[in-house]
Order: sequence, then C-alpha cells, then structure tokens
Amino acid sequence: MARRPNDSETSRCAFLILLLMGLISCYFVYMCLSVAFRPKTFNSVSDLSSKKEIDDKDLGFEGECCRGVENLELWGSAVKWGSEFKFNTSQECCNACKAMCSGGDGPCLCDSWVFCGNKQKCGPKFGECWLKKQKDTLAPDRQDAGDSVIWTSGLTFGKGEGIVGLHTDYGILRIKLLPESAPYSVNYLLELLGMRHCAGCQFYRAESRGDNWDLEGNHIKDAPLGPPFALIQGTLEAEGSTFKNIPTEACLDIRRGSVAWVGAGPEFFISLANHNEWKKAYSVFGSVLPEDMEIAEKIAQLPTKKDVWSNINVSVLEQPVPLWFRRITKHVN
Repeated sequence: MARRPNDSETSRCAFLILLLMGLISCYFVYMCLSVAFRPKTFNSVSDLSSKKEIDDKDLGFEGECCRGVENLELWGSAVKWGSEFKFNTSQECCNACKAMCSGGDGPCLCDSWVFCGNKQKCGPKFGECWLKKQKDTLAPDRQDAGDSVIWTSGLTFGKGEGIVGLHTDYGILRIKLLPESAPYSVNYLLELLGMRHCAGCQFYRAESRGDNWDLEGNHIKDAPLGPPFALIQGTLEAEGSTFKNIPTEACLDIRRGSVAWVGAGPEFFISLANHNEWKKAYSVFGSVLPEDMEIAEKIAQLPTKKDVWSNINVSVLEQPVPLWFRRITKHVN
C-alpha cells in the first residue's frame, strides 16, 4: 500500500510548485520586454529588410547610484589629496566629489574622482580617494587603463556640463549624460564623441504616445501600455569601430526623456513617456533636455510602416533619420 504523504512533504511539494511557477513567470516577463525592443540593422539608409537579434530638472537620479569604471585612472589637478582623504567604498568617494557641486548641480569644484578599493592590490593606498578637476570634462585626462590598473575612476557633471548633442535634420537633441549612474555607458559615449563622426548612427523606429500617455508622459488610466510604445529607437554604433557590449547599469526608472540602451547596446531608445511598468529593466545613461523633447515628438510623427518583431507590432520609419554626435557648448538650465 502506498504511504500517505505527511504535512511536511505536502508543504515541500507546494513550495516547489510555487517556485517553478515564479521562475516561469519571470522568464515570460523578460521575453516580452526583450521582444518589444528587438532592433533592426540596415545595409543602407533605405534598406529595412534585415532584422537583428539583440543578445537640469529632476532627472530621477538616485543617491545610491554613484559609480565609476574599474581599472581606470583619471589624471587631473587634485582638489583633495587621497593620501589624506580615505573611504571604505568607491561610492563614498563618488559622493564626496558630488558634494563639492554647489546646490547639487554645479558649478562643481570636483568633476572627477579616483579611488583604490582592492586591499590586496592597493596595499597602503587602500581607501585613497583623490578628487580632481578636469580641463575638459568631455575629454578627461586618462593616466592609464587596463587590468593592471588598481584604481577605479568616475566623473560627475555639474550644471550645464556633460551635455552632448544628437544632431538630426529635425533639430538637435541635447542630452545630459549621467556618469554617476552609468559610468561605462558614458565612457563609451565620450570615446564616440572623440571620434568626431557617427557614420551609421540613426533612428529607425518611431512610435508616438498615441492615446495611451498625456503630454507630460503620464499613463492614461485604463489605456493599454502599447502599441504604440511611446519611444524612438536607433543605434549608436559608428561604422568602422568595434562595439563592446555595455555592462548592465540599470539604476534609474524610465521617465519621459530618458535615454537608455536596449540590452547591452548599441541599440538605444528615447522614451516619450513615463514607463513605470518597465521598472529598472534598461540602463539609463542620459536625459534629453525638456525643451528639446518636441524634436523627439516630431520624429515620432514621421511616416512609418508596420512590422512584426516576434509577434510584437512595431512601427518602423519609412526613411531612417541619420544622427551626428556632437559636443554642445555650455548650457545653463
């Protein structure tokens, strides 16, 4: 005769079933988000045939998001000597630099920091936090980089600093970069800026707010969450350069004006709405200045044609919009 399971066995079975259901639910949520942003690549500006799978006002900055790039040493004039200024974590060093910005958004007496956080490799230098001032924050002075470098370095941009422009035929989208929350992303963009060209960079997908979100990007009650998905999407990979996947830097919520990677890049999007439903699923590395959002809205209204990416209805631009990545002169919010 089979033995009747006792209460503890029944509880264990119920727990395993619930765990399995939870894992399956997480998988489907991930797949839905990934599919919604599946990008396209083009052999030319007019070729839309091939698909590619993808492996200052309040910007929503969160205090715990104060990060740097490991194995990188930035040079520059010291405003605080690390031999006499020490912390336990790079986050504390980063926050110390930000604290030297007047009113929390500049001007900043410190715009870069260098920290030694590996006890074994740093030895007596462990905890040193060097606060520095760059001659040009968009082209910081690099002393050294690579696996042998014991330092972690980061940037912070004050008021009117760290703004780059995406030039289009419809106007310039000025973007405030967010190095504290996305240091690796900003590091790549500054390298791209130094190349002085962005051949191949373009917007290729455009979806308006429709009747789902209001002018301020707030979701309208009982309206669907898409399609349309209230965004414009493109790529920031310059022809002739080798793109390395950006590590996940998901820290900020997707708000109207947020600029974020799709996956590990180089596909990216600018959100036209507050996508609270996406939580922190995407790495936000910048925010479009509010007064320039009308340009993004204009691009979202350009002629499109319907397409289906893995059972998701999307709107693809009939003519992709080329981008030119440029430096912007100092802007005061």
